Amino acid sequence: MASLKTIGSKSSVHQLLMDLIELPSVNPAFCKDSDLAGEWRVAEYLEHAGRKAGLSIRWQTVSKKRKNLIMVYKPRSRATHRLLLAPHMDTVVASGEQLKPKTLKNRIHGRGACDTKGSIAAMLDALRQLTNQPDRPRHTEIHIACLVDEEHGQMGSRVFAGKTKPYDLAIVGEPTSNRVVTAHKGVMWFQLHTQGKAAHGSRPSLGVNAIASMAEAVRYLEGEYREQLNLTRHSLLGPGTINVGTIQGGKQPNIVPDTCSIWADRRTLPGESYREIQRHLLARLKQQGVRATIDYRRDSECPALETDPNLPWIKGLMGQVRQKDLMGVDYFCDAAVIAQNGTPCVVFGPGSIDQAHTRDEWISIRSLESCVRHYYRFFQSLP
Repeated sequence: MASLKTIGSKSSVHQLLMDLIELPSVNPAFCKDSDLAGEWRVAEYLEHAGRKAGLSIRWQTVSKKRKNLIMVYKPRSRATHRLLLAPHMDTVVASGEQLKPKTLKNRIHGRGACDTKGSIAAMLDALRQLTNQPDRPRHTEIHIACLVDEEHGQMGSRVFAGKTKPYDLAIVGEPTSNRVVTAHKGVMWFQLHTQGKAAHGSRPSLGVNAIASMAEAVRYLEGEYREQLNLTRHSLLGPGTINVGTIQGGKQPNIVPDTCSIWADRRTLPGESYREIQRHLLARLKQQGVRATIDYRRDSECPALETDPNLPWIKGLMGQVRQKDLMGVDYFCDAAVIAQNGTPCVVFGPGSIDQAHTRDEWISIRSLESCVRHYYRFFQSLP
């Protein structure tokens, strides 16, 4: 690929991303406005673009109104290998202004520009250019699985992983500044409850203050527990972390509160399990004199990711981007979910995570177009 295809004054990937930004795909968990919510507009656009590029199309039902879109490049000879490209179509909340893509100072601005419509555009643009070349892969099938619901419960990747056989490699599209990520932290969002006994505020000795008990729990979590986590460090990810994000308790000032709850964010390392974390916390809180309960969603666990960087295709991709050092990230994504079906996963895509979810989300055109070249050359190297 000597140069990127151009449409007017824009490269084809530039125009593709502008089109995708203009199509609202806010995760329905964050928005009830039917003009903004849902991934279907993006999916239908991509279906048309995929068919035009000669890719075969499959739909995978996730829920009543939401479907993953799978576009497939089929090699000329019998497929003996399979590569998965897995970006997500949904975005966080967006205003009308954020859905009007703009190009300013070599940057494309708009909701989803880097998270992750930029990855979708780069993957599809590289693949549709590959289909017209004589030196395209002869024995490798390439799938682009455009997934729903990554920004909330990751239903799209969970259904996909549960219904799909392992691939030789999956590249999950996220803004990594075109660096190959082989490890990411997991996350456990849990709700911790303390129970007290209500009494009149003028006679607090007759009650048990649930907020006071919770204060002891928070003091432990933000103090001793955090220090314990800092003692165990992963070579790429550093330590696990804890953050108490919300607290709610009591009804009015003159009633001893009988209930209190917090939501906390626990970032996990490879090998940690939700159940072990829960058991440890409850036991330690009991030793502190705090009786508590912990709730978490068992159907939406997102474990940490750690993939062997010495796998041949991963070494090939790292070589293509001239990356020598391994890289891990603090955030979680669909990669660990897909890896649970036995597929080795890495995270890779254009743009920086620093711009994701911001009011003025943007991606540099240079990063976007470089990513297309990286993908294209990596595809060419496959059998």
